[in-house]
Amino acid sequence: MVGFSRYDWPWKRWGWRPRVGRFAWVALGLLLASRLWPSSAPRPPENLAEGEYHVSRVIDGDTLLLSNHARVRLMGVNTPETVKPNHAIEPWGLEAKQFTEQFIAAAAGRVNLRFDRERVDRYGRFLAYVWIGDQMLNEELLRAGLARFEPAFYYSGSIKLRYRKAQDEARAARRGIWSRP
Repeated sequence: MVGFSRYDWPWKRWGWRPRVGRFAWVALGLLLASRLWPSSAPRPPENLAEGEYHVSRVIDGDTLLLSNHARVRLMGVNTPETVKPNHAIEPWGLEAKQFTEQFIAAAAGRVNLRFDRERVDRYGRFLAYVWIGDQMLNEELLRAGLARFEPAFYYSGSIKLRYRKAQDEARAARRGIWSRP
């Protein structure tokens, strides 16, 4: 037979041989351990009911992290990016985030969430209207010129009209993202 015998393989020349059996058992043990031990990271809820929640952190101008670890994306608006991986901070992104932080801080972090037809986006974030009293954060970002109206979401036509009006008002007044020619 032409070729190598098992004694001609390089590991024999170097004085070691692979321990495939031991490696397989260790790998299997680690896999089982990872499945059996609960993760230390808290899991977000699978469902979120309408109601009052505490915001633990503002991730971006249009994304919040609640104290129950649920991520909430503001329905129908899009603010400039500040935390997108491999992406520079966009103009007016930090101002939009700061506006959202101040809006929520004014209510000591307590917000009221309301939902529409589409409740979760493709990233697993809950899509909501964020209210503090009679003010909707989504609409106020548009009015301040710190967000763009996103009509592609599947939500109420009356809300879309409110959003369009708020964005048109900001554009006419040349606020925020509309301040550039």
